Amino acid sequence: MSRRSGILEFAVLGLLRESPMHGYELRKRLNTSLGIFRAFSYGTLYPCLKTLVTQGWLIEEPGNAPADLPSATSRAVAPTSSLAGRRAKIVYRLTAEGKEHFEELLSHTGPDSWEDEHFAARFAFFGQTEREVRMRVLEGRRSRLEERLEKMRASLARTRERLDDYTLELQRHGMESVEREVRWLNELIESERSGRDQRRSTTEGSPHQDTSGETDGLPRHRDSSRPDPSDDTTK
Repeated sequence: MSRRSGILEFAVLGLLRESPMHGYELRKRLNTSLGIFRAFSYGTLYPCLKTLVTQGWLIEEPGNAPADLPSATSRAVAPTSSLAGRRAKIVYRLTAEGKEHFEELLSHTGPDSWEDEHFAARFAFFGQTEREVRMRVLEGRRSRLEERLEKMRASLARTRERLDDYTLELQRHGMESVEREVRWLNELIESERSGRDQRRSTTEGSPHQDTSGETDGLPRHRDSSRPDPSDDTTK
């Protein structure tokens, strides 16, 4: 299995864990919720779904076509949309084995989970991931980016004199992007630690309370479109 197809299978299983979906709806969710899949097509999705069905992780069920399927005109123009229109009557549902397999994938914290595309997919399902696993993935990602940043700085120091202004600016832009993500990861890691410590202190004496999937540590960034909490309104 290629890394790309493995990420897609992971994302499909994760979305179907939330609820059964038509292929058309799945593609929309993958496009809108997981930006790494913006460019993929039905020709990529349906073989993936068939593979998951064959593995016993999904089942196909008859269902009504979603209201927002491509129109007859657009289907005539785009053959892939026509294919989607016919197949959208099938609903894909996660099996018990599929749920167990997805939970196993969620527990993985190896180097693949730190890479760019896989990390984005993993982070999208952090709400379903145990806190300790989230911490290991975040720390692994930070370590990987710090290594990348060190190499970028060393490369820039060696080649600075040979670069024109625009290439130099592009190099700086790349470094700044990595630095921003490292700062973001530092904030997330600190928030996870603070949330874990807070949960530990507040649940003393309640050993049977399950907090493995809690996301209390996630930093909350204020939405300027919402009223200020000092106005006695609920966020």
